[in-house]
Amino acid sequence: MAANRPRAVFVTRETDYELLVARHATRDQARFFLQTRGQRLEDVEVRHDNFHAVLGAARASVPADWRQTLVKRAHLDRFLFAADDVVVPVGQDGLVANVAKYLDGQPVLGVNPAPDLYDGVLVRIGVGRLGKLLAASIAGNVGIEARTMVQAELDGGETLLALNEIFVGHR
Repeated sequence: MAANRPRAVFVTRETDYELLVARHATRDQARFFLQTRGQRLEDVEVRHDNFHAVLGAARASVPADWRQTLVKRAHLDRFLFAADDVVVPVGQDGLVANVAKYLDGQPVLGVNPAPDLYDGVLVRIGVGRLGKLLAASIAGNVGIEARTMVQAELDGGETLLALNEIFVGHR
């Protein structure tokens, strides 16, 4: 097999359910925490299950001759993107903004896993359209919507790179 097959790089962050269980150590502790705030763990679990169903469908839509990988947001600073990668963030708009600072011209196809919850300004693609868009992006048959990256340099020499905006103010 040729080493230059296209690669779809799926980028995700932890779901609210995963974050709750990590913070509270057990499912029952997470349930207790939510109950004290008038919320239900079952609602969080439904969103978790729906997210993973969308992610599974998205990964299944990758053409069979492509390579694919999954990267968590927390590992982006250590992941090496190739020039011919097609990057597929599955999540909220902030995930696209976060991944953008690690890219250098790679196409980004943002998938909205919950259109009923997220407006999807940067993640407008429904999972049903992803397969065709992946192939079209490699063939150059898709419209590109360029986004502006902003870079700021702090007095101490630290630089910040962001998509569209950087907040300047007190922490």
